[in-house]
Amino acid sequence: MGTITFMIVATCVISLDLSGLDSLKDKRSIVRSIIARLRREFNLSVAEVAEMDVRTLGVIGLAGVGNDRRYLHGQMEKAVAWIVAQRPDVPIYDYSIEFV
Repeated sequence: MGTITFMIVATCVISLDLSGLDSLKDKRSIVRSIIARLRREFNLSVAEVAEMDVRTLGVIGLAGVGNDRRYLHGQMEKAVAWIVAQRPDVPIYDYSIEFV
C-alpha cells in the first residue's frame, strides 16, 4: 500500500437572475451555453441542479475533486468571476461554495 491521501470535494451553487427572459426555451439556451463553457474552461463537473421549470431563475451546480482546498476554492471563485465577466447579461443572484 502507498501513502494515504485525502480527497476534498468542492461544490458551488450559482443562482442566475434570468428575469428578462420571455420563455423557458430562451432560459435553457443560456443555461446550456454557460454550462458547456464552464466545463471547457475549468474542467469541472457542471449541471443545472434546480428550478428547471422556472423561467426567471437558473441554478447551476459545480463540483471539483482534489487534494488542495485553496486550489479548489480558487477554481470555484474563478468560475463565478468568469460568468460575471463573460456573461454580463446574466447577473448572478447568489452563490455559495462548500467542501466535503
